[in-house]
Amino acid sequence: MDGFTLRHLALAVALSTSMGTAFAATSNDFVDNAAAGGIAEVETSKLALEKSSSADIKAFANMMITDHTKAYKELTALAKKNDIEVPDDTTLVKQAKEKILDMRDESFDAAYANNQVKAHEETIELFKKQANTVTDDKVKGATDLKGFAQKMLPALEKHLDMAKKLQAAHPSK
Repeated sequence: MDGFTLRHLALAVALSTSMGTAFAATSNDFVDNAAAGGIAEVETSKLALEKSSSADIKAFANMMITDHTKAYKELTALAKKNDIEVPDDTTLVKQAKEKILDMRDESFDAAYANNQVKAHEETIELFKKQANTVTDDKVKGATDLKGFAQKMLPALEKHLDMAKKLQAAHPSK
């Protein structure tokens, strides 16, 4: 894999696993982390469409783009309704592109599949925590965000199962 391709993969793959703490100072950690993860999934998957030649990787990437774009739009609408600040998606993408990933000897497909498993495990943990919180009416949007997290968990679990199948089909060398 040439340096240019490695750099582009590094930019996108690092998104979903390391963006979560980038915006902890804004008004709602769940919104910040979920927004960062959503952008990460979309950007990583766009790169997979460009770089992979595997039909299963491309099909999964298309599903990630569709599902996470829809979820991101829903999240930002809920945040806006409740006057919760959402990190600007341009900023999220820019920061993600500054990240570096140690690829070792993995192929793109293996790196993408491994990243998707890790990213979805972390996202599920984040969403479970939000889904199981005791809502505080004094916290803006707490009930809406809890409902959003509960609604999204089944799809995220499905994504994780599919990512694990991709990981098995595209093992690291």
